[in-house]
Amino acid sequence: MALLSPPQLPPPPFDQQWLEDAGHGLDPAGVELLSRAAQWVGGRLDGLRASTGEPMETHSAEVARVLASIGADAETRASCLLSVLPEADGKADPHLRGDALRKAFGPDVMTLVQGTRALLRLGRLAGKVHDNTADGTEQKEMQRKMLLAMAADLRIVLIRLASRLQSLRWFAATRTPCPREFARETMELYTPLANRLGIWQIKWEMEDLAFRFMHPDTYKAIARQLEEKRVEREAHIAAAVASVQASLKDARIGAEVSGRPKHIYSIWNKMRNKHLAFNQLYDLRALRVIVEDERACYAVLALVHSLWTPVSDEFDDYISRPKPNGYRSLHTVVSDQEGRTFEIQIRTREMHEFAEYGMAAHWRYKEAGTRGGQVSAGGAYDQKIAWMRQLLAWEKDGSPVDAATAPRKDERIYVMTPQARVIELPAGATPVDFAYHLHTDLGHRCRGARVDGQMVPLQTQLTTGQTVEIVAAKSGGPSRDWLNVQLGFLASNRSRAKVRAWFNAIELQQRISQGQALVEKELQRLGKTAVNMELMAQQLDFARADDLYIAVAKEEFSLRQIDYLLTGKGRPSELAGEGAEPEARVYESGTENVARTGKSGVLVVGVDALLTQLARCCRPAPPDDIVGFVTRGRGVSIHRRDCAAYAALAIRHPERLIDVDWGDTGDALYPIDIAIHAPDRPNLLRDLSDVFAKLRLKVVGVNTHSRRSLAHMIFTIEVRNGEQIGRALAALNELSGVTAGRQ
Repeated sequence: MALLSPPQLPPPPFDQQWLEDAGHGLDPAGVELLSRAAQWVGGRLDGLRASTGEPMETHSAEVARVLASIGADAETRASCLLSVLPEADGKADPHLRGDALRKAFGPDVMTLVQGTRALLRLGRLAGKVHDNTADGTEQKEMQRKMLLAMAADLRIVLIRLASRLQSLRWFAATRTPCPREFARETMELYTPLANRLGIWQIKWEMEDLAFRFMHPDTYKAIARQLEEKRVEREAHIAAAVASVQASLKDARIGAEVSGRPKHIYSIWNKMRNKHLAFNQLYDLRALRVIVEDERACYAVLALVHSLWTPVSDEFDDYISRPKPNGYRSLHTVVSDQEGRTFEIQIRTREMHEFAEYGMAAHWRYKEAGTRGGQVSAGGAYDQKIAWMRQLLAWEKDGSPVDAATAPRKDERIYVMTPQARVIELPAGATPVDFAYHLHTDLGHRCRGARVDGQMVPLQTQLTTGQTVEIVAAKSGGPSRDWLNVQLGFLASNRSRAKVRAWFNAIELQQRISQGQALVEKELQRLGKTAVNMELMAQQLDFARADDLYIAVAKEEFSLRQIDYLLTGKGRPSELAGEGAEPEARVYESGTENVARTGKSGVLVVGVDALLTQLARCCRPAPPDDIVGFVTRGRGVSIHRRDCAAYAALAIRHPERLIDVDWGDTGDALYPIDIAIHAPDRPNLLRDLSDVFAKLRLKVVGVNTHSRRSLAHMIFTIEVRNGEQIGRALAALNELSGVTAGRQ
């Protein structure tokens, strides 16, 4: 099948001068490819405008010029033109069909075009995120990660960055008001990407233009304070570079010298972060010298100090005294004959590679800002950033790319909610994983999902950039099939743990019901149906009745012990009420609380070295009014003064009472029981759990059962003091129909 004949080369902006500019540095084949792309889009962009209002024809032509300035290859420059063509079925114009583009320009260009279009659509969706949310900063970081994850080819990101820069240039050149949100999105999303990829010339120009639109008065004030125009400052840097290069040549020192003036946004940022006046800045201009070894670093330092006057107290030797993150370099500030100061950084190639691609990478400490910390980024994402920056450098100098250094397949994916909130999930995650990430209860009730508007099976593996919507039942729980690895419903260990917890809770409830039935049957046999279950359980050394039921159901406790207790037939000595407490049956406790460490913080008659244990019948916690009871061989048992079990012990053994008080409890965690009674209803357990989650209180045990449409629950939570207990009880009692109190 013959290729469709492209139209002739159109008039400006795709004229001969444009072709020379946009094709700069390309070989004849590359220039020919760019020319064919210009002919292909010529005339088809007439009247079309970008979302900014910029004519699409002019926009695409200038984006190609930007890409030429950073040395992008011919396929990238051609793709930036073709990607702005209208997406259509091609009936009106066969040239718009994907197969026509593929045949004319090859699969490589077609892949770049499709990726660029997908990234553009993603940018529109990401722009819907509202910055007034609490996690706005985290969401911007997620968007950056998603942009990179979607761009399997670095060149797609380059096209997106070049497009954003051209839009900013157009706003400035035409004096069209730039929307504040557009400028802010540039600062928060695109300049960090350019920074991380090491594309400095795009980064600083985008920062300056966005800063100009966001803070026009401040921008103009700083511009007026600069002693010279940008062109003059660049000329001064060029002269300084030439001077250093000539001196290095005379000294026979091999080195790479580069430099550029500091741009206006960077000046303002440093004045703000370091609280400096304009005349206190020494690095408005900067040079960087890269040499072969450490010895040459100090030789270059001596050389530049002979060329210019060093500024006192402005020298840092990070080679002999590296920064905590491992960064190494020499920094010095010098002044020329006209009194103009500039900074010079001197380092070896190894130091430079470490600073650019290692743990001390430029973007980490720059973006950490005044917080003093480092931006966290893990695993495959870090590796992809480093590889992309190295790839960009290799493309500039023409070196081949070693595929062995390429990052592994992404370990994370980034998808969006219908509200454009970005969610990070493990690779291979499904809609069920997505639902559990949003909320545990939503995961339990998940019954279907729409991905990009289409219903999909729950086992569908999600990919970066997709929008996911969950279809949920009003109530219900997960399926046991979800735990079957072969069926592929879940990829996240966190999701599997939540499903297992659901079934464990169901199994626990069944054991409680089974044990309760057996205990009640035994009480009926004994004619003791009016017994207080909770008090009886405590007398049998259980923290609560539910623990007794569980032990009975698991055949870990003999019902004959109840007979001994209630009838007094030779009951064991341990049931005589010594006040000693066995290990509490607390479920799913993963915290080292005082029950585990034994460090209760209680002083017995002013001494903290005596063996003490907190009674499980009343679970005291600071600042409860507490009393002590001396047990036989198990130290001092600590009770709340209003504890019923303690009152019974005090009557039988008044000689064993002892004074105790709270000492230095520090950050110790105390398990306490909260009894909750409420009408049984759907989502009651979820609502109660939400209260504890919002108060950041860890739940280490839950026992619940329903009787006559009433729910009775015991939550064991860990607290540090009575204030946390008070807040928890107040929040719980605000729920409809809920009555909560200390057990």
